Amino acid sequence: MTRRSALSLLAAPAAPAAPAPPFRLYTTGYPKPFLYPLVAPDGAVLSRGWPVAPRPGDSEDHAWHRGLFWGHGDINGFDFWREQQGTATLRVDRQRGLTLHQSLLTPNGSRLARLLTRYRFTLTPGAWQIDTELSLTSPQPLRFGDTDDGGFAVRLREEFRLDRGAVMTNSTGLSGKAIWGQSADWTNYTTTLSGKPYGVALLSHPSNLRHPSGWHARPYGLNSANPFAASSFANEKGGQRGAYTLPAGQPLTLRYRVLLHQGVAIAERYTQFTRE
Repeated sequence: MTRRSALSLLAAPAAPAAPAPPFRLYTTGYPKPFLYPLVAPDGAVLSRGWPVAPRPGDSEDHAWHRGLFWGHGDINGFDFWREQQGTATLRVDRQRGLTLHQSLLTPNGSRLARLLTRYRFTLTPGAWQIDTELSLTSPQPLRFGDTDDGGFAVRLREEFRLDRGAVMTNSTGLSGKAIWGQSADWTNYTTTLSGKPYGVALLSHPSNLRHPSGWHARPYGLNSANPFAASSFANEKGGQRGAYTLPAGQPLTLRYRVLLHQGVAIAERYTQFTRE
């Protein structure tokens, strides 16, 4: 190497550092953990503010809808979705980086199961990508009752409401309220903020139980991938076609990807996800 080339290397500017992920894991102070806020690459907040960081105009329904979270309304008869008096809770026993070791606790404090949740954040062109793997195990059988109140979920800001002009689509080509309860590889909510396009897409990996997932996709900004609600989605009162019993000691592992984007091709991103 010549002296000139050596000096050129010394003078070369350092590669810019990757931006720090703008997300926080809330592991205490609430009945279950969640990730908040949900933020686009340019810093726009896409999640509802209330009840964590209320903004003017926020709706104040369903206090358990916070950022990105998981739960189910009937596991062995206990409610791990709604956070009301006497319902069950998810306790974080320890956190190692972006890995949470949790216990599913019944209302009397008994451990029903363990949940291991792993997150990975990646800034990609046009989108923050949140990969989440959930692995649930128990020494006893776990019965997931058929209910639409459950799953891997997000709650979005008011501009993502259908009655505010947002667009809801899924991988099968359905749109609007028609995507609720339907099976699909992914769902995508889009809107505009200050004249710029934004979206939040949820992708369910093909290795997941009962893929393609059903979706509790509501027009007010809640969207949830839920494999345990076939009867509820079909409006079969009291039906249990979506119920599932996980054998004792057998893990249930679910993989999802969230895209907090500013206009990207979701189908292409999903194809990439299936290859990983």
